[in-house]
Amino acid sequence: MKKFLTFVSIALIGLSVKAQDSSQGLKGAWFATSQFGYQQTKTGDVKNTTLSVLPIVGTFVTPSVAVGGAVGYINIKSDSNAGTAAKTDLIVVEPLARKYWNVAGSLYFFGQLALPVITGKEKESELKVNQVGLALSGGFDYFVTKNFSVEFSYDLANFTSTTLDPKVGEKTTVTNFALAHAANVDSFYTGALGGSHPNLTSPISVGFKFLF
Repeated sequence: MKKFLTFVSIALIGLSVKAQDSSQGLKGAWFATSQFGYQQTKTGDVKNTTLSVLPIVGTFVTPSVAVGGAVGYINIKSDSNAGTAAKTDLIVVEPLARKYWNVAGSLYFFGQLALPVITGKEKESELKVNQVGLALSGGFDYFVTKNFSVEFSYDLANFTSTTLDPKVGEKTTVTNFALAHAANVDSFYTGALGGSHPNLTSPISVGFKFLF
């Protein structure tokens, strides 16, 4: 009887510790991921390219809530045999917050709210570009291991206000609001910045995330 009670006590202690660890979830864990995009179109001798790199780092402040931020770079370029027609270098700063819900096993659904701020200049014409946005997205995160996951996200609602300020002439402000939108391109960006359909923000994202 004494041995049985000892066994039960050890089992209960083990279950208690496991439950306590489970309740902590990912609190205190850090994660790192990155978004990368490249697109090129060519018509005759005119080659337009758009390259974007956006590293993201964050931490879980509760078992299911994470905060973080991204600092990245967008390059939009239009080249031909005559030379460079347009070259735009943009810096992206994006604070964000996420809330996770467990769906089943290692699969989680998350909602994300981000505030992307994009600024830079088209060097050939000295056109200044500034964009402020607010993006609500949802996605799925599958944990392959406790330190590695694959995630997919899609914009549910997106608002952007973009100002294009030329060296000479009046500045233009383009305001856009969309719900569950697919990739779209304002023709004004294409004419002003060159590049291969230069979306300043991407509605769809697929990436790998590392936790430590």
